[in-house]
Amino acid sequence: MIYPIVIFGDEVLRKHCREIAPDYPEVKKLVEDMFLTLEEAEGVGLAAPQIGKDIRLFIVDCTPWAEEDPSCVGYKRAFINPEIYAYSDEKKVYNEGCLSFPGIHADVPRSLSIRMRYLDMDFVEHDEEFTGLKAWVIQHEYDHIEGVVFTDRVAPLRRQLLKSKLLNLAKGKYSCSYKTR
Repeated sequence: MIYPIVIFGDEVLRKHCREIAPDYPEVKKLVEDMFLTLEEAEGVGLAAPQIGKDIRLFIVDCTPWAEEDPSCVGYKRAFINPEIYAYSDEKKVYNEGCLSFPGIHADVPRSLSIRMRYLDMDFVEHDEEFTGLKAWVIQHEYDHIEGVVFTDRVAPLRRQLLKSKLLNLAKGKYSCSYKTR
């Protein structure tokens, strides 16, 4: 099933999401559907709030960046109940977009590396360090399950300049090639 993407203005994008237990109904099917939705929308990451679910789950597929970073070849993962517990002091500014913000891009500073604990689809615990492009997309998706959106992280002046575009999104004035709600 391909889910419609929730657009900025929906309150689910501002919720601090709840953890899920191993008995969460059909989590593997949900992850599979999220990957189908991500592929349809041509993105690299998707968090559960972006499909209307306030749970601590997100997926990433860094494959489109394989040319730029060979470690991204075939890199597809689901992250359940993640917790980023360490951020490097060294940061880099990335020009970000988001499926929930069609047509909007902005420069966002992110840590170059992070350490995170999470569960995989089988609810096996992992503790890993992520660097570069993987760290970037993971931080973006992690923000979603914390109720933070990428425009919250841009410089105040830039955020002010985006205000009318954000209002248009919230009013349903946008266009994109994927299904939205």
